[in-house]
Amino acid sequence: MTVSEIVKKVRELEIKSKRLTNHLFSGEYHTAFKGKGMAFKEVREYQAGDDTRFIEWNVSARMGHTYSKVFEEERELSVYFLIDISGSSFFGTALQNKKDLATEIAAVLAFSAMSNNDKVGLIFFSDRVEKYIPAKSGKDHVLFMIRTMLGFEPKSVQTDIAKALNYLNNATRQKSIVFIISDFADTGYHQPLRAAAKRHDVIGLQLFDKRDEELPRIGLIEVRDAESGKKSWLNTNDAYTRMRYHQQFQQIRNDAMITFRHAQADLMQIGIGDDYVKVLKQFFINRA
Repeated sequence: MTVSEIVKKVRELEIKSKRLTNHLFSGEYHTAFKGKGMAFKEVREYQAGDDTRFIEWNVSARMGHTYSKVFEEERELSVYFLIDISGSSFFGTALQNKKDLATEIAAVLAFSAMSNNDKVGLIFFSDRVEKYIPAKSGKDHVLFMIRTMLGFEPKSVQTDIAKALNYLNNATRQKSIVFIISDFADTGYHQPLRAAAKRHDVIGLQLFDKRDEELPRIGLIEVRDAESGKKSWLNTNDAYTRMRYHQQFQQIRNDAMITFRHAQADLMQIGIGDDYVKVLKQFFINRA
């Protein structure tokens, strides 16, 4: 992708993300993710319905009227996106691949975080941590993250989710909101996920393409594993081959669901071409 194409795409994502944030996620994101607590803001005259526990008796005695303490939520939340950019993330048979969809979803969530004065950070991973951007606040930082997501080229094509989670646990001690965006075609990340979920609020987004789920009936084809590079021939008209292919996909989905459930973390499963806005909105509502 050229520099001009990246600039154009960043602008498109900014416009779309802001529209979704303003019209669809205005309150849902804020209520789905709680801040650190409540902090004293000011004292004002008592109003009907105010909690009597918060009456400021000293001020009330001096002023001759009843006054109440007013509190506001302390946010200062950090949001991290752990985005899988291994070889399988570049697979897609519709209008976009998994990496494109991951970038779009992360952009929407980043602008939602920004509108709530939360900090956002990024970890790109394959079988290593490819890029780490510490969490910061502000529009310029969000746009920098989106440019990085669009233009970054990974050094490896393989996947190791455990390494990314271990890196996160060492990089930040502060409780954060963590979105892991991957197809989760990996194993061995159960313990690191449980450790991360004990410290952070972890949400997985499992992305998949319709061709991950089912082979097209197009006869004998040569396929290559995007991560191992291994090539093989498949007869897509063969019923047993198609069944085994579908079972493998279901196994990956089920393993992810079980792993996240045992870690007491949330998981969303989103297909390319699905209405991810509807999925996110419902997730926020359920959390709230």
